Amino acid sequence: MSFNLPKTDKKRVVIVGGGFGGLKLANKLKNSQFQVVLIDRNNYHQFPPLIYQIASAGIEPSSISFPFRKIFQRRKNFFYRMAEVRSIFPEHKIIQTSIGKVRYDYLVLAAGATTNFFGNANVEEEAMPMKNVSEAMGLRNALLDNFERALTCATETERQELLNIVIVGGGATGVEIAGALSEMKNFVLPKDYPDLPNSLMHIYLIEAGPRLLPAMSQESSEKVEQYLRTMGVNVLLNKMVTDYKDHRVLLKDGSSLATRTFIWVSGVKAQPVGNLDPSHLGRGARIVVDAFNRVPGLEGVFSIGDQCIMPDGDDNWKGGHPQLAQVAIQQGKLLAKNLKRLEEGKEMKPFRYVNLGTMATVGRNRAVAEFSKMKFGGFIAWLLWLVVHLRSILGVRNKIIVLFNWLWNYMSYSQSLRMIIYAKKAKEVKEREKRLASTHWGTDLLSEGSEDLRDRTKENKTDEKKPQ
Repeated sequence: MSFNLPKTDKKRVVIVGGGFGGLKLANKLKNSQFQVVLIDRNNYHQFPPLIYQIASAGIEPSSISFPFRKIFQRRKNFFYRMAEVRSIFPEHKIIQTSIGKVRYDYLVLAAGATTNFFGNANVEEEAMPMKNVSEAMGLRNALLDNFERALTCATETERQELLNIVIVGGGATGVEIAGALSEMKNFVLPKDYPDLPNSLMHIYLIEAGPRLLPAMSQESSEKVEQYLRTMGVNVLLNKMVTDYKDHRVLLKDGSSLATRTFIWVSGVKAQPVGNLDPSHLGRGARIVVDAFNRVPGLEGVFSIGDQCIMPDGDDNWKGGHPQLAQVAIQQGKLLAKNLKRLEEGKEMKPFRYVNLGTMATVGRNRAVAEFSKMKFGGFIAWLLWLVVHLRSILGVRNKIIVLFNWLWNYMSYSQSLRMIIYAKKAKEVKEREKRLASTHWGTDLLSEGSEDLRDRTKENKTDEKKPQ
C-alpha cells in the first residue's frame, strides 16, 4: 500500500487525528502555502460530548458524526487517508502507518486520548469503555440485549446481574451516562418492558475520590450528587474498584456488586505512538510540549489537544491544561497561525488557554455550569448546555436531527432508536485487516511507499558531490 500523494513544491503538514484540535488546524490551514494531509483511523469526525446519548439510545450515531471527505470537499492541497500511525522517524521526517510511509515537513500529533484502565488487564478485558462512537454502540447493544435476556433468564440471580448497571468514574462522562440510564429506567423500561418491573433495575455510580466532578467546584459537585440521588442513582464515593470476576465488581473495601453491565469511564490517557521514547511522555502518557506545542528534541514535530501536556507553558495552568475540547480547538487555531509565521520567518506566539467555562448535565432540566466566577445549576444550566452543544455539532442536517430528537424526547419521554444491531464485516475487509495486522513494518525507510524519500535522497547525494 502507499499514500499516493501528488508531488508538490509546497511544504507538507501531516496531521494525525481528526478530533477537535486536528480538525480546527486543518480548517485554519485552508488556502495556505502548505499541502495538508489528515490521517485518522476512522473516516469521520465524532463529537465526544454526546457519545453517552448513543449508548443510552437517545440519538443515532450518524447525528454526531461527520465524514472527513464531506467536510473537505473541493479543498485544494488537502488529502485524507484512513490509517493508523505505527511509528515516527523524526531524523528522516517520516511516519510509518498501517498503509505505508509518508514524508512530512511538519508533523502534528492530535490523536486524542483513550480509556485508562490503570494497568488492570482483567478490567480492561471485561469492562465496557465509552470513548468513541463504536464503543458507545457496543454498550447500547449490550444494555438492550441484557434487558431482553432479563425477561427469559432462568434464575433471579442472573436476572439481577442483567439489570444491575455499574458505572466506574465520577467525571462528566460518568455523571451524564448515569443520568441518561436513570431516565431510561424511569421512562423507557415501563413502556417497552411492562412485564419487567423497573424497580429491579439498579444503577451504581462509583467514584474513588470524595466527590463527583472533581474538575468543577464543590458546589457543583454537591448539586450533581443531589440530582443523581433524586433520580434513583446509587452514588458510591471513596470506593475503589480492584477487579471484576464472576459477574461481580470487586471493591477495595472487600464488598462487591453483581452486574453484567460493567461500564468503565474512569480516566483517560493519551493515544500511544509506537516507538516514541518514554522521555517525551508526561502524566497520563501525554506528549510533553513547550509553549508553542513543539515536542522538544524532535524537529518539526508538534502535538495538540488531549494527546499533549504543556507543564511549563502557561502560568495559569501549571502541570498541564485540562483535557477539554476548548483546549484542543484553541491550540489547533494558534498552531495554524504559528506554522504560517514560521514560513514567513516570523516568531511564533506562545499558547495561552482562555477558559470559556465547564458544564455537565445529568438529565432533563438538570445540569451545572461554571463560567469564571459564575456558578449555577438547574433548568437554565441545562438549557445553556443544550444550546452550546447543538451549536458545536458539525453539519446543518445533524443539528436539525439532534434538535428534533431532543424535542421529541422531551415531550414524549421516549424514542424509537432501541434496535440491537451487530455489524458484520465483509470477508474482504476482514482479510485485509488480518493482512495489515500481520505485517511487520520494518525500519527500511527506502521501501515501497517512500518515493518522496527516494527523490530527496538522490538530491542529497547530488548536493554532496557539488563543490563546497
